[in-house]
Amino acid sequence: MQYRNIREEKALYNLNFKEGRLLDLVGIGRLCIDLNADQINRPMEETRSFTKYVGGSPANITIGAARLGKKTGFIGKVSDDQMGRYIVTYLEENDIDISNVSVDDTGAVTGLAFTEIKSPEDCSILMYRDNVADLKLDTSNVSEDYIKQSKSLLVSGTALAASPSREAVFLALDYARKHDVVVIFDLDYRPYTWNDDKETATYYNLAAEKCDVIIGTRDEFDMMEQFQKEKSTDEETAGKWFSHHAEIVIIKHGAEGSIAYTKQGESFTSATFKTRVLKTFGAGDSYASAFIYGLMHGWDIPKAMEYGSASAAIVISRHSCSEAMPTVEELNEFINTAEKVGV
Repeated sequence: MQYRNIREEKALYNLNFKEGRLLDLVGIGRLCIDLNADQINRPMEETRSFTKYVGGSPANITIGAARLGKKTGFIGKVSDDQMGRYIVTYLEENDIDISNVSVDDTGAVTGLAFTEIKSPEDCSILMYRDNVADLKLDTSNVSEDYIKQSKSLLVSGTALAASPSREAVFLALDYARKHDVVVIFDLDYRPYTWNDDKETATYYNLAAEKCDVIIGTRDEFDMMEQFQKEKSTDEETAGKWFSHHAEIVIIKHGAEGSIAYTKQGESFTSATFKTRVLKTFGAGDSYASAFIYGLMHGWDIPKAMEYGSASAAIVISRHSCSEAMPTVEELNEFINTAEKVGV
């Protein structure tokens, strides 16, 4: 397929966000706690205190969409303890429907992510993911009626890492396809949650085949393509998924920006914004939430990507991920005043 690189021309894409549904977006998967270092510019060994936030990629994206005024809900499972109750309360406070958030009864715990901020360029995450409640989500927790009331379903790759969460996600995907729910797949590949790289690629590919919008880094797509003899170009990667359900494929290249490809043969390159970088994590989730917001409003892809880039720039300048998600007013003001980098 030959791609045209377009900057101003209105994009064509076939995403039908059904009108008249109660919810704009339903996320499914990981609900956890982020513990972000209060002392920055030093290693974890010297960090003495942390600030607690709700975390997990699908949770962050759903919170970001809610902060932008979208009606959102979540399908997930939390631990039966103080941490689980903290997560549920936070979701409620952010106007996210929690009717399909279940409480685990097996003694599972909440996943923890400790963040280390050595410098704006050198950040890392120390994960505790043993016996976590979010991976206990099972098919009995997935309601067909709930999914068909939403315009879109957000899936992230971490929920595919183990059973019964894996089966719950595939059931949700089947319900979404059955009821014409737009499916967005944020790849969210975390190597430490998987035991085997071939298993990882297999389940990622099976899920991606059912999705309308796929968002990931070049490295994440490379992981999915490990069975191929030769490395694919971005155009070849996008073309593979257009032979299934995908209408839009976004491949992120870090500070160099992102490229969006459409099934109609268009490609769009996004700019980034200058910002005061505090930490690197959270950029992908904030980008996704604002980009999805743009698609739901029928914007052309360059405008939706600009919103995504602006949201990412705001979040990496702030201490948290979920709590840092901007409002529409904040995004508009930032875009009008910040300096663009790139195209």
